[in-house]
Amino acid sequence: MTDEFYMERALKLAHRGEAWVSPNPMVGAVIVKRGRIIGEGYHQKFGGNHAEINAINHASELIKGATIYINLEPCTHYGKTPPCIESVIAAKPRRVVIGTPDANPVVAGKGIEALKRHDISTTVGVLEESCRELNERFFKFMQTGIPFVTLKFAQSIDGRIATASGHSRWISSGQSLKFAHALRSHHDVVLVGSGTLSKDDPELTVRLVRGRSPLRIVVDSHLRISLDARILKDQDKARTIIATTNNADRDKRARLAELGIEVLAVDTGKDRRVDLVRLLMELGKRNISSVLVEGGAAIITSMLAEQLPDRVVIIIAPKIVGKGLEAIGDLGIKSINESLKIAYRKVRRLGDDLVIDGRIEKKIPQ
Repeated sequence: MTDEFYMERALKLAHRGEAWVSPNPMVGAVIVKRGRIIGEGYHQKFGGNHAEINAINHASELIKGATIYINLEPCTHYGKTPPCIESVIAAKPRRVVIGTPDANPVVAGKGIEALKRHDISTTVGVLEESCRELNERFFKFMQTGIPFVTLKFAQSIDGRIATASGHSRWISSGQSLKFAHALRSHHDVVLVGSGTLSKDDPELTVRLVRGRSPLRIVVDSHLRISLDARILKDQDKARTIIATTNNADRDKRARLAELGIEVLAVDTGKDRRVDLVRLLMELGKRNISSVLVEGGAAIITSMLAEQLPDRVVIIIAPKIVGKGLEAIGDLGIKSINESLKIAYRKVRRLGDDLVIDGRIEKKIPQ
């Protein structure tokens, strides 16, 4: 078998941890000796053993002389767990194959250097593009300090997220709703605007699939949230933060604090609302590496106008609404050449719906 074959296996193992390991990266490891897999593992949960340790612990025989395949460079620092590189070196493999170097500046090549210092044959860059793609959220956060942003919304085939009367449940199918809950579990934060909260009163928890419920953030510049909102009542399921401005009503802030809700005051932008760029920067300082934006139209439009999303997931239902609420408002685009472009990553059927999963091609300011 080839290096690519075993790296593919490591990637599949790594993917199993997607709903559990953030803000850590997804990592899988495969140990091969004399053409046989003798051990494998993956990072299962944040704070738990890393992939290399789980693979070593599950090896069916001595690892000395074997080849270890890992989609990401072994860590060299103490965090929730000791550095993996020490255990890898102690196992005395003949060779280590790494998909991609770690983007974390604390590691960044140090694991590779350590292997070479101990005369362990080291190959780097096998299926590197796939390995980086798997952990795109981690890489973006490590390189910029700003969370990876996924923008998700469901719309009718004619681009409406609600009817003219405001009715929107349910545009998408049951399968799409389950997919949306899986997306939540893959992110550190799920974010909505105050309009969506007042209209739908959502819980924003993960219920239809296995996985962690993310931190919930409501962007509410004028602090209009109802104190009876469901999102305020189940802090045992998931924490809630209200992002507002310094001009928000102090009495309302105090009442929310009494309910155990953090109110995060963020500087205002040109429109005297929460500055979304500053909000993302603040979240990055809190070690939040990924944000799922679920609407509504005002937040979707503002995010796109600022070119903040990295990924866009659009669920298109085979329904025609006619006059209704548009998913995206005015972006100030005057010509087609100015339009935001999406690079398709995946297009698929989900029940009756069509799911477009792409990446925003960021424009460079002139």
